[in-house]
Amino acid sequence: MRPLLLHLDHFGSFREPVTVDFSDTDYFALVGPTGAGKSTIIDAICFALYGTVPRWGRENVIAHALAPSVAAGKVALVFDSNGRRYGVVRAMVRDAKGAVRTKEARIDELDPAAPLARAYDAVVKPLAEGENVTPEAQRVTGLEYRFFTQCVVLPQGRFAEFLHAAPRERQDLLVQLLDADVYERIRQRAAREEETAKQAASFARDQLAKLSGATAEAERELAERLAALRRLAETIGADLDLLRARETDIRRAEQERSAVAEQQSVLSSLRMPAAVPTLAAARRAAAEAVEALTAEVATLEADDHEAYEALAALGDRGAPRAALAALDARERLAAQAARARAEAAAAAASLQGLATAREAAEQALATAEAQRERLRDAHAAAHLAPRLAVGEPCPVCRHPVAELPRHQPPADIRTADRALAGARDRAERARSACARAEASASMLAEQADRLESELATLPAPGDRAELEGRLAAIGKAEQIANEARKALRAARGKLDRTRSEAEQVERQAESAWRTLEAARDRLLVSGAQEDPPPPLVRGDLHRAWTELLGWRDRAAQAARAALAEREEQLSQATARLAADRHKLVERLAEHGVATPRDAAPDQLGAAVAGTVARADGALERLKEERKRAADLETQVAQKEHEAKVAHELALRLRANAFERWLCAEALAVLVASASETLRELSDGQYELALSDKTGDIEVIDHGEAGLRRSARTLSGGETFQAALALALALSGAVARGLDSIFLDEGFGTLDPATLDTVATTLERLAAGQERMIGVVTHVPALAERVPVRFEVRRDAKGSHVRKADNP
Repeated sequence: MRPLLLHLDHFGSFREPVTVDFSDTDYFALVGPTGAGKSTIIDAICFALYGTVPRWGRENVIAHALAPSVAAGKVALVFDSNGRRYGVVRAMVRDAKGAVRTKEARIDELDPAAPLARAYDAVVKPLAEGENVTPEAQRVTGLEYRFFTQCVVLPQGRFAEFLHAAPRERQDLLVQLLDADVYERIRQRAAREEETAKQAASFARDQLAKLSGATAEAERELAERLAALRRLAETIGADLDLLRARETDIRRAEQERSAVAEQQSVLSSLRMPAAVPTLAAARRAAAEAVEALTAEVATLEADDHEAYEALAALGDRGAPRAALAALDARERLAAQAARARAEAAAAAASLQGLATAREAAEQALATAEAQRERLRDAHAAAHLAPRLAVGEPCPVCRHPVAELPRHQPPADIRTADRALAGARDRAERARSACARAEASASMLAEQADRLESELATLPAPGDRAELEGRLAAIGKAEQIANEARKALRAARGKLDRTRSEAEQVERQAESAWRTLEAARDRLLVSGAQEDPPPPLVRGDLHRAWTELLGWRDRAAQAARAALAEREEQLSQATARLAADRHKLVERLAEHGVATPRDAAPDQLGAAVAGTVARADGALERLKEERKRAADLETQVAQKEHEAKVAHELALRLRANAFERWLCAEALAVLVASASETLRELSDGQYELALSDKTGDIEVIDHGEAGLRRSARTLSGGETFQAALALALALSGAVARGLDSIFLDEGFGTLDPATLDTVATTLERLAAGQERMIGVVTHVPALAERVPVRFEVRRDAKGSHVRKADNP
């Protein structure tokens, strides 16, 4: 992971937006006074990738990202990793309760060809948002958070302690640096695996106990029973055929019995209709009634014809009715004309009084208007008088004023206005009343003239008494004709009902004959061919029914005897079937075949087949259970072995010897790798090795002919070189191919010679590998040796950063 561009906006001590460009820098120093904000830049890189910072304590704590007075902030980082370019952004806000939370978090793959200034806009594809940003950052960088804080931001002080520590202290430090507590987790996991394997073995043993009956003896017994059942199934066919023959005999006997029973039922159901004995007398009475009513209808038809001829001779009643209506209309019109003429005269008489009242109201209006004008002039004169002066021209006549006028105070003009308004209202009402009276008188006179003209055009009136006499005679003739028509209709209705009753009697007789014929036909169909019923002769219905019923009684006696015979035959056939079925059921029971009560042959065959199938299935299940038991025995042995292995592993990891062995092996690898790095950093003068006697870390000084001495004898600069070599060795073991390293180490306590050694070591480290080296320091002597400086300062507005190149 190599950072290219870092943007901070209200993050930590940076209260204003600032951008740090690392794109053309391989070796740089973050310089400035203590507390200026140098380490905050390293913190921002870590926060952008993982959402937290080591200095803040627990992971996922972001409260320190914003200053107490800041409401929102943002960090953005553009970096390269494994040949690809990425951009990660995190924005924070402070809610109403003062808690800091993440408002936005995203990571995108960027176009590496785009200008760096516009890199955030050149998104190739989004990779993750929200809580998924940190896992995605770990994936693209290949570094988990804890490895980033150990390998990219190197823990230099811990390795100086490690270099000088006693073997036991060094073992404890090594366990922490290498995260060796993973083996304790392995031991705990082994203990859990042991318990799981024991539980699985116990469960398998329980399942195996449930299969205790799955033995070879049980399998042999089931196989023998299955073979016997199959032989039974092969030999049972003849017995089932015998039962089917017995059932056929029973069905035939039941059919014969049913036929005889049906014949007996038909004979017993034969009944003579109740109306047959009286149908002959009813037919004669109905014929006589029809004949008498026919003669009566003929007489009434003659009376009806005579009455309607008399009515026609009197003529239509429309003419006398019309003449009476015209006479009534003439009388009403004459009355309306007289009434209209009287009303017109009264209206004309009232016009004179209304005209007089109108003239008086108009005269009063003229008087009120004149009085109002005089009062208005008086008010105008009274208003003008105070402004006149003797000798000055009068504003009315333009003559000089000789003497000032004296006026009495005029009356109130509002009283005159009210009097004038009242006079105008009374005059208007008088004019309106007179105009309405004139219009009403004219309209009434025109109405009277029109009605008198209409009356004059009407024809001469007829004699009212003569017209009313003609109408009375026509009414009497209509009454006589209606009564004759009513009597005729009643007689015709009675004749129709009598005819309908006669037809019903005929239908009853015909129905009785059809019933008789149908009964005889049923008797023939039911099997009475040996002694058929007597033939039917149309004529005397009652006699024919009597002869058929007599034959019915004789045939019923013979049918009862035949039915008893068929019942005996059926009983014998049923007994034979029961005996044969009982023998077969007992044979099946000997083989364990359960059968239903009174089972049919097919049911017995199905019971045998079902028993064979169940026995076959039981045998297959037993074979499966034996196979399952064998598998469970294998599983028990396997799980017990796994439990034993897990138990042994837990015991070995619990021993202190394992931790010592692990740390010794790791220390040997770590010292060997650090020795190669130290040889390069010291220009071939120093190497590291482990003492065979004490286990301490020793230095091989090739400047002193390969002298081995304790690391405690190293100077400050030599100690820094050795500690840095150990740190790089661990980084290489944890994360291969690191593209950047940041050293946040206090260099202020080093003397000039040691500081020179440190600077030379860093220069060799930067020149010898293709990785970015960043140093956080406030020591000017060291900063001057670094080619690029990012100067960090802090004032009342927060921290600021400026890039500067050393000459």
